Amino acid sequence: MKTNRTFTMIKPDAVADGHIGAILDIITKNGFKIVALKYTKLSAEKAGQFYEVHKERPFYAGLVEFMSSGPIVAAILEKDNAITEFRTLIGATNPADAAEGTIRNLYARSIGENAVHGSDSDENADIEGNFFFSAFERF
Repeated sequence: MKTNRTFTMIKPDAVADGHIGAILDIITKNGFKIVALKYTKLSAEKAGQFYEVHKERPFYAGLVEFMSSGPIVAAILEKDNAITEFRTLIGATNPADAAEGTIRNLYARSIGENAVHGSDSDENADIEGNFFFSAFERF
């Protein structure tokens, strides 16, 4: 069942580089409604839990270290066709391949420090949103 919601995180690189406002501006100007928003920092344990699906992959330890290296901004976004629309807006994982004007093209440092996360399915958007937000934190 499509929920028309997706989950995103502004990652530690983009937060450290001062891009929170610019990224949120792009998101809202592209018709996404922010239904939950949180500025927080993941512990290594919590980052490991969030990315547990990648535990057996060679990049897992580096990913956990990076994602717990500084504050992040977590958000649930709403829009028709939210998953596809948001993944188009953020661009390819590798910023060198990201279309001009996408968030990763504008703000990512590298493939590993790529500014934002975007859910890849309705199921994962629900799981990821529930990881960060209770029902009382959604509007």
